[in-house]
Amino acid sequence: MNLADMLSFADMSQLTAIAGRYRCECKQNSKHDLIQTLLITLGSKDFMEAQVRECTLDDLRFLNTLLFDERSYLTLEDLLAAARASSFETQPGKNGGFRDTVTRFKNGGWLFNGASQHTRYLFQVPKDLKERFRERMAARIKEGLEISGEPDLYREEGELAAADLLTLLRFVLENEPELNLEGAMYRRSQQQLMNGLHISEPLLTKGGWRFGYGRACEHYPPRLALLYDYARHRRWIAEEGQRLKLTSTGAAVLEEAKYESLLQIFSFWLRLYKGAIPNLPSLVYWISVSAYDWVTVKSLKNALGWLIKPFYYDDADSILEKRILRMMLHLGMLRVGEAAEGPVIKMTTWGMERAQSQQLLL
Repeated sequence: MNLADMLSFADMSQLTAIAGRYRCECKQNSKHDLIQTLLITLGSKDFMEAQVRECTLDDLRFLNTLLFDERSYLTLEDLLAAARASSFETQPGKNGGFRDTVTRFKNGGWLFNGASQHTRYLFQVPKDLKERFRERMAARIKEGLEISGEPDLYREEGELAAADLLTLLRFVLENEPELNLEGAMYRRSQQQLMNGLHISEPLLTKGGWRFGYGRACEHYPPRLALLYDYARHRRWIAEEGQRLKLTSTGAAVLEEAKYESLLQIFSFWLRLYKGAIPNLPSLVYWISVSAYDWVTVKSLKNALGWLIKPFYYDDADSILEKRILRMMLHLGMLRVGEAAEGPVIKMTTWGMERAQSQQLLL
């Protein structure tokens, strides 16, 4: 439902609270007058821009979560969890905790209870308000971007991930590599496989922490780990005893020699990384909005860093550059180049299409 519908179903106490917050001049005992005044107030472009500018970072992160949640209704527990995740501090903060955040959003006319008996204790955001907030957020994010000219040279990987997925299957079929006690291929096998891939990565060195980005990230570099986890998820490969083997399903895929859809790999990547980066889908969307033209990676970090919660030893810059931008390059979504200002990126046409419609995949 849109804002007008939700205002008409809202009770007088909420309408009065919203009007009071924005100091609206209207007849407080007239529901019709309250609704008309609030529609004008909340529908104003200047008002929307001012609200986004005045929000704290915690509130903006909470709003960002609401904008990209495709569920029709949210429970109070859902909202409290989202507010908690939006606060990068360990304590609730100076505004009285996460319930206060939900109350403020409700009294601000950004959250409404359902209209039926079954949904009266659930919450939703007006559809048209979501769209307007997303436009304002996009304008805020793009303000600090540094646009660059096209670099002399740039890198784009297209469908190489899909091609290397077949290479991985073929390697497993021909070698049935031995696995160590931790369930990983020995370095000699890893290097042999890496030599056959279109995109080579340095093998992992001993030491350091590796978890949160899929099961295989403990043993293999990020791109190979994604392909390995995907093949294992599709049951194309299986770890049997101390050997890695191709399954009958994997053999059929290899025999057909048809590239796997990058769309499927992209969707899997979103799910795989969301444990460590819960708002990954929205970050991919904002990158697509930001990198319509060539932009510097440095300015992108400044524009989006506040949305990225550090994950153990991964800080916001590292997560953006290594876990998101680099993987988007591998998935054919980005071009990466070097300009006088430093590293620059630009979305590919395919990447733009996927990022703008990704909510349909989740």
